[in-house]
Amino acid sequence: MERIINPARVAAVLVGTLCLFSLVGAGFAPTAAQPITASTEALISSPPTTTGPRARAYLFRGALGPFFSRGIDRLTEKLQDAGITANVYEFTICRLIAAQAINEYRENPAPIVLIGHSMGGFCAVKFAEILETEGIRADLVVAIDPAHVTPDVPLNVDRFINIFLSKSVLGGGDVKPKSGYHGHYASFDLSLHDEVSHINIEKLDTVQQQLVTKVLQLAAAKAEGGTVPIRCVVPAKADIDLWDSGMAVFARPGDSLQSIASAYHVPLWSVMQVNKGADRTPLVPGERVVVPRHLEPLVEASAPQPAKR
Repeated sequence: MERIINPARVAAVLVGTLCLFSLVGAGFAPTAAQPITASTEALISSPPTTTGPRARAYLFRGALGPFFSRGIDRLTEKLQDAGITANVYEFTICRLIAAQAINEYRENPAPIVLIGHSMGGFCAVKFAEILETEGIRADLVVAIDPAHVTPDVPLNVDRFINIFLSKSVLGGGDVKPKSGYHGHYASFDLSLHDEVSHINIEKLDTVQQQLVTKVLQLAAAKAEGGTVPIRCVVPAKADIDLWDSGMAVFARPGDSLQSIASAYHVPLWSVMQVNKGADRTPLVPGERVVVPRHLEPLVEASAPQPAKR
């Protein structure tokens, strides 16, 4: 079906491109295959409490943001309601807000969260680069269908999540980490979800609720073993579960990708995608398998109960 060109979207691209040029000018340690992660539903319904300093969140709209990135405003409100210091800005003042954030951090250090949609996603990564030059880490950076010109993730980012549409003209930025990156990285291509577009992707409630939970748990989130980046193309109608990264486990005798997916409470498609070349047949004992994970306390997997006779 031929696509109809929307003049408003074209205008957004033109404005964003012009503003972009002015803005730009100006270890691995596998874990044992035994623990499982809690479900996203549980995380959303029971956000963790933390004893450390609450994060400061800086959120950025895209081009013509007041019209097309209003989901970022709602996400900001949800973060504020959860007790997080959060403010939303236009991406065109990215450098100004970064300078302000640096001063705030030096006066009163706290975790830094950067979230942006479209050109705001570009800004979030550029913001992290500015922090890097000052020796400051970014605890969590989230790009939501960022512009194609978005740079690679800098080495000072602890956790990076990219949620994008690979077929998007206005966004579509497939942001990758720089060489030597050791933080948590997860990329989610939602292009198979026909109900999701560039102008509503930042408004998805399931995405917003998960991001609020991730910000709330920054001080308490734990991860065992090394970090393994994951990249997923989320199947149509599949739940959008924003894992933080992957962890490596070893197959035991009789294990398959299906049994490992079941043991770790993740969908089979996700395990198959991040372990290309493997299939559902029994794996070789000791074979390395990457499993998507949330950064949260892990609980032990209970042993299978014998069938009743």
